Amino acid sequence: MRNSILANLDLPDLAALGPCLERVTLRERRILQEPQKKVEYVYFIEHGIVSVRIVSAGSILEMAVVGHRGAIGASFLLGGHVVTHQSIVMVGGSALRIRVEDLRRVMEERPNIHDHLARYVQALLLHCAQTGLCGVRHELEQRLASWLCLTSDALNGQVLPVTHDYLSLALGLRRTGITQTLSRFEEQGLIRKMRGVLQIDQHKKLEKKACNCYAIIAGAYASPRKSEPGI
Repeated sequence: MRNSILANLDLPDLAALGPCLERVTLRERRILQEPQKKVEYVYFIEHGIVSVRIVSAGSILEMAVVGHRGAIGASFLLGGHVVTHQSIVMVGGSALRIRVEDLRRVMEERPNIHDHLARYVQALLLHCAQTGLCGVRHELEQRLASWLCLTSDALNGQVLPVTHDYLSLALGLRRTGITQTLSRFEEQGLIRKMRGVLQIDQHKKLEKKACNCYAIIAGAYASPRKSEPGI
C-alpha cells in the first residue's frame, strides 16, 4: 500500500475500505477540489503532488503540498459541506479515491478509521497554519529550503519537477530572489538545477538551511506505528 494513511490502518479496517476504493490517474493540473464546491471524494495519494491553495481575487497562496503521506478531501470530517480551498495536481501520479458517503458508512462500523483520518486532518491543519506563519516571519532562503524539503518528503523522491516560476507563485516571492537563492544552493552542492527540474543532492544539509517550520510540519506527519496485538 503506497499511501501512508492506508498503510497504517489495521488490516480489517483496510479490508473494509477495499471494495470502495478506486484507483485513478492524477494528471498534472487536474483540479480535485474547487472552493464552494461540495466534497464528493477523498483521494488517498499514492504518487505525485497536490497543491492545496487559497485563490482570491486572482491571487494564489499555497498552504500545503500533499503527497503519499496524505489525502485530499479528508477535511469533510470537520463538518463542512463545501470546500474552502483549491486542490490542484502539481506533479502527476495516482490515487485511491472513495466516495464520501461510502467512507462515512464504513467509519460508522469501524471508528478507528475515523480516528486515524482525524489525526491526519489535524496534521494538515497545522501544516497550513505553519505555512501562513512562515510567510510573515521567515526569510526567503529559509522558506525556500523548507518548501523543497517538504515537497521532497511528500513526493518521496529527490527530483522535483518544478520551475522557478512555480516556486515564485507558490511562495509569493519574486522570481529573481528564487533564482539567486537556488544558485547559492547549487554552489553549495545542495541541489542541481536542470531544465524544469530540481534535484536535491544533500537533503540533510538543506534541512539545516530551512526554518524550524520544516521540522514542525514533518513531525506532525510522522505516522504512529500500527498497534500490536495485546498493546
